[in-house]
Amino acid sequence: MEKTISPRCAQCESKECRDGRDCFSKDGNHRQLYQDSDIAELHRAASAIEARFYKKETRLGEVILLAKQLQYQRIGLAFCIGLSEEAKIIDEILSKHFEVVSVCCKVCGIDKKDFDLPQISSKGREVMCNPAGQAQLLNEEKTQLNVLCGLCVGHDAIFAKVSDAPVTTLIAKDRVLAHNPAGAIYSRYIRKHFNENI
Repeated sequence: MEKTISPRCAQCESKECRDGRDCFSKDGNHRQLYQDSDIAELHRAASAIEARFYKKETRLGEVILLAKQLQYQRIGLAFCIGLSEEAKIIDEILSKHFEVVSVCCKVCGIDKKDFDLPQISSKGREVMCNPAGQAQLLNEEKTQLNVLCGLCVGHDAIFAKVSDAPVTTLIAKDRVLAHNPAGAIYSRYIRKHFNENI
């Protein structure tokens, strides 16, 4: 099928897809994606959680319910060292239901200078974040679902690319907005900043 338009769904006012309209794949080729057994199983479980617990459960609760629905037993927790306290609490909660393997972002202690990476401070040694290493360690541990807790923008993408297990985000890092990145959308002052300065 020849593609005629690129998706710009964010600018669409009607959202007719909600009523079953297919604007892009007239031959239904997107449906074929769900023929993959892993994707189908994950999607079925996610849809079940959405249907049963819509507006009734926190995201942390939904992560637990999803993993249980999929009968997962081994969960990976990849966290930023800046959210160590939060990761400890999450680990304790998840450990009531699953075997949890947790990996800090500074794992393996690799110096930024080894890869000629920019440093936050010019003073002393600065260890880099190691999202590929975090994912690889969890791959070696055969985790069935990996939960992200505050990995930096870009590092989360590297982690997801390397991870063998499905990845879900529990906390998205935003150092300025107390890890609530949606706050930038809801504040007209911050939106103005983006419109004027970036």
